[in-house]
Amino acid sequence: MSYPKDPLSTTSTDIQESSFIHVPVLSQEVINGLEIDRGGHYLDATVGSGGHSILILTAFPDIRMTAIDRDQQAIAAATANVARFGRERVRFWQGNFADYPGQKGEFSGIIADLGVSSPQFDFPERGFSFRHEASLDMRMDQNQSLTAAEIINHWKETSLADLFYHYGEERRSRLIAKRIVQQRPFYTTTQLAQAIAQTVPPKYRYGRIHPATRVFQALRIAVNEELASLEKFLDRSPHWLKPGGRIGIISFHSLEDRIVKHRFRDCSMLTVITKKPITPPPEEKAKNPRSRSAKLRFAQRTED
Repeated sequence: MSYPKDPLSTTSTDIQESSFIHVPVLSQEVINGLEIDRGGHYLDATVGSGGHSILILTAFPDIRMTAIDRDQQAIAAATANVARFGRERVRFWQGNFADYPGQKGEFSGIIADLGVSSPQFDFPERGFSFRHEASLDMRMDQNQSLTAAEIINHWKETSLADLFYHYGEERRSRLIAKRIVQQRPFYTTTQLAQAIAQTVPPKYRYGRIHPATRVFQALRIAVNEELASLEKFLDRSPHWLKPGGRIGIISFHSLEDRIVKHRFRDCSMLTVITKKPITPPPEEKAKNPRSRSAKLRFAQRTED
């Protein structure tokens, strides 16, 4: 893992920054929950295009920010979006947030917005969505070798079924895995989605949730080792907080939220602030449908 050569000098030749726009969910709730201090140093562990970082930096002119993302395109977009705050206030680290070499008591607060950002879904070539034909990729860090195609085309049927069941909570996991093994190789997102849809009766293929949704979630989690990374991050990040500092995690499905809930509760260094998760108000859900499943939990670092 390494820093980009010169993050704050990244130009539009690296990415069309204007197209990588991710609307930050639960914006006011994040700001209120962090209780931002003047002169504080904050960690945005999943910076995306910089939405939450901008809100935090705007709170006071002497706030400093460390911003992390695995996605090179996200780093480039965030760099452009926060450039107005200056090099002395923002530094970037590209890599898995679980691997960040944090120091004891480094941060006044930490925020992590989990899952896939809207631009990653909306760029067909990334392979996260079956709405457009694309290669079966799904890598957040495009330097890694494991892709969704590797899993789909080479894993054993039993391993695929277990993956879909545990990471996608897919009840038809064995039937879907059998169909995939019978019909592989698969090269595109639409090929795979169509094969999965064939495992359900026709009248259920066009419901509110596409039949391939849970399988694609499971593949994405496996490709990026999302749950293992989250567990490692939650084990390490409380040490990075100053006494009294707060950590907030936004999750988007029950597997993530369950891990956050239990790790916050079981960590002797943290006091849980949110007994129940904070969810978006109706007006935010109406404006940003992708916020509907968001859940935000906060915990506070105990005094030494």
